[in-house]
Amino acid sequence: MTVLTTARLILRNWTDSPADLARIFDLYSRNEVVRWLGAAPGLPLTEPGQAAGRLALWRARHAAHGDRYGTWAVQVRGTGLVAGTILLKPLPGRDGRVPTDDIEVGWHLHPDSWGHGYATEAARALVDRELTTGTPQVYAVVAPGNVASMAVARRLGMEHLGRRTDWYGGEELETFVRRALPPGAPGGH
Repeated sequence: MTVLTTARLILRNWTDSPADLARIFDLYSRNEVVRWLGAAPGLPLTEPGQAAGRLALWRARHAAHGDRYGTWAVQVRGTGLVAGTILLKPLPGRDGRVPTDDIEVGWHLHPDSWGHGYATEAARALVDRELTTGTPQVYAVVAPGNVASMAVARRLGMEHLGRRTDWYGGEELETFVRRALPPGAPGGH
């Protein structure tokens, strides 16, 4: 099911099709991707069969939220290539489990899709949509040293708040925020 479209991308649910499961495995078994995901349990994937478990985890995590929050495939319109994953979800607190009221946007792209602006385009669409729902701000949290993801956050117009330990079990992360414009401001609602 398509969640959102942009000029070049379709943000859609991951499926249990062989092609999607193969892409999940390919993406999340790569050190150059998962090294930036902190202490994410179960990563990197080491067996192709683990992709179905990853998909089930995402579905369970977001089941109560409909299409507002989720972990979605980023598909390139012209080619059908799945460039990677985009997510929008409540950030887990310092305990690493209980969701907070703070909303996170995140992106995990396959190396064959780096450098095309897909992360920025997909994240911008999700953040713009979320900020129209009354959410006051959306955060991006980035592993220290992940220069490419910090650049994406800046291209989204996010303000760098420095390193914070508010979420993900107290892990120190570069924190960015984009706030909703006040009503009546140019571009505000």
